[in-house]
Amino acid sequence: SFDWNDGLFDVTWSENNEHVLITSSGDGSLQIWDTAKTKGPLQVYKEHTQEAYSVDWSQTRGEQLVVSGSWDQTAKLWDPAVGKSLYTFKGHEGVIYSTIWSPHIPGCFASASGDQTLRVWDVKAPGVKLVIPAHQAEILSCDWCKYDENLLVTGAVDCSLKGWDLRNIRQPVFILLGHTYAIRRVKFSPFHATLLASCSYDFTVRFWDFSKPNPLLETVEHHTEFTCGLDLSLHNRGQV
Repeated sequence: SFDWNDGLFDVTWSENNEHVLITSSGDGSLQIWDTAKTKGPLQVYKEHTQEAYSVDWSQTRGEQLVVSGSWDQTAKLWDPAVGKSLYTFKGHEGVIYSTIWSPHIPGCFASASGDQTLRVWDVKAPGVKLVIPAHQAEILSCDWCKYDENLLVTGAVDCSLKGWDLRNIRQPVFILLGHTYAIRRVKFSPFHATLLASCSYDFTVRFWDFSKPNPLLETVEHHTEFTCGLDLSLHNRGQV
């Protein structure tokens, strides 16, 4: 286990070294850790001026890029081998809760914010590529479909999940209702194109298949407190 003197909000594994991971924390910094050297962080990057709430390592081959999102309303692009950020993305008018790389398009990431928008960015053409007014509430989470480069999902304080096709953002392609409090994290399945999982301040984890007439597959009520994060195993189909 690793200790940091502030809350840790997110974690991402290195895509090129199985021992390395990056965390983001309440003091605005990112920490690089090595499970083979547990003395302390290998590196600390302190640039965000408020909570660093999300961090994600790109999974497309050939680039070692990390994106972080902060309550200072900016997202920052990092190469872990370089001691400072490569670029700062500005445009959101509220705190950024989630920053997620596209699994398909190199250099493309999405961000979800308290300003009620989902935004898509391209690191090769700084400036926002697309602004989607996705909810009339703060958006706490977003994720990219693993099987469709144009499909994203958002989860918000209005208790709804919405699917967005980047080619036509006028209305969502699906809306999933069932949670009774804010949705904190949503993830698409790595194995099924239409399957996703969400967790919420209503203490539940829910599994959905948006292609079905009754999309809610299962509600898991094991937790006795806010459920703040979840992920799906890339190796074991049934493991969350």
